[in-house]
Formats: sequence, C-alpha cells, structure tokens
Amino acid sequence: MSEGGNLTTAEGLAAMQAELEQLEGEGRRAIAERIKTAREWGDLKENSEYHDAKNDQSHLETRILRLRERISAAVVVEPDARRSEDGVVGFGSTVAVRGDDGRENSWTIVGAHDAKPSEGRLSVESPVAGALMGRAAGDAVTVKLPSGERRLTIVSVG
Repeated sequence: MSEGGNLTTAEGLAAMQAELEQLEGEGRRAIAERIKTAREWGDLKENSEYHDAKNDQSHLETRILRLRERISAAVVVEPDARRSEDGVVGFGSTVAVRGDDGRENSWTIVGAHDAKPSEGRLSVESPVAGALMGRAAGDAVTVKLPSGERRLTIVSVG
C-alpha cells in the first residue's frame, strides 16, 4: 500500500527529520563520550562498558541509516479531505468502528512511522486499515489477524 515509498504526513516527515538530527548530533556525541570513558578504564578485552557502548553505537548507526532511508523514500500525503467528505475511509480519515463484541474503537489512518495504535493512530499498512480503506459508514469488514478473524462495522468516517 506504500505506493513506492513511506506514506507520511508533513508532520510525520518533520518528526523523522528531528529524530535523525537528534541521533546524528547528541546521540552520537553521547556514545562517543561513553566509548572514550570506557577506553580510559584499561583492557578493552574485558571491559564490558566499552563493549556495551560499541554495541549501542552499532544500534544507533543502524537507526540513523533506517531513518535516512525512510526520509528519502517518504511520500508526503495530505489527508484525503474529499474522501472523508464523501464518507469514505482514506489516508488521514478518522474511523469509528464497532466490533462483534460491541466495543467501539476510533482510529486515524496514518503512515507507518506515525502509527501508535494505543493513541488511536493506525498504520495505513496494517491489516485493519487495509480492510477499512475505501469503505463507508455502515459497511462491515472482516479482518484476518494473527489472533483470528475480527468483524468490524464502520460507525462513522471523519
């Protein structure tokens, strides 16, 4: 569903760029300081602080590389107001659904990097969002999840 890149909002792209800047600046400086301090403690073969810092440095550089890739592949998409006005679920829509158990949830469909289901932001690439896209209030969808199938009825689209 990514249409050749990472779908994100302008705010999502700015958040990725800010995180990258922080990791490349303060993040790298902090790791370098930890490595320098650990080296001063002597024998590097048995210096767990040194090895931990080098391991953390590797993780930091991997995170920086992945963020750079995501930013370069980012496709900034503004919420599809027209679809929401038509009552159809699209990128940026806020969708209220009711499950077969009667519980209601509300999610905003966002890019993968912006997703935080616990805060009501669902990745456009998730199975639930995929099942909801292009649907309207009153439609029922069945979503296949690792825990089994879940049936949802769209209550509203905004």
